[in-house]
Amino acid sequence: MEVSEDSLFQSIKEIINQSREKVFRIANSTLLLTYWQIGQLIVEDEQKGKERAEYGKYTLKKLSKKLTLEFGKGFDESNLRNMRSFYNIFPIRDAVRHELSWTHYRLLLRQENNQKRIYYLNESIQNNWSSRDLKRQINSLACKSSAKSRH
Repeated sequence: MEVSEDSLFQSIKEIINQSREKVFRIANSTLLLTYWQIGQLIVEDEQKGKERAEYGKYTLKKLSKKLTLEFGKGFDESNLRNMRSFYNIFPIRDAVRHELSWTHYRLLLRQENNQKRIYYLNESIQNNWSSRDLKRQINSLACKSSAKSRH
């Protein structure tokens, strides 16, 4: 009887874990799309059809306050800047990789070199790096580069 109960438990456990993973993936994809669209709207509003924005005309501070009052945390000025950068750096929505989280993308946005950014993006996906793994890899390479330049 115990073997059957254990088998039943394992089967149910697997179903629950698969469901949780699916919910996480859907939520993550939705969050990335939402932040990408917010970034797009901010850029389009700032640029008003021009190729480059006239900074200073549009203030994220006011928008941040309104969004935070309405929706709570997650819409502070720095995160809105991240959303704007997200859209600017990944302007093709379908090119956004949903295997990565917003935390991954925030780390990737800090990479000024586009080749490094693409390298870390691909390595994160290929090696299934958590955002902590990605941060560690970025810091490790930065330390190595810094050490080489000192010699």
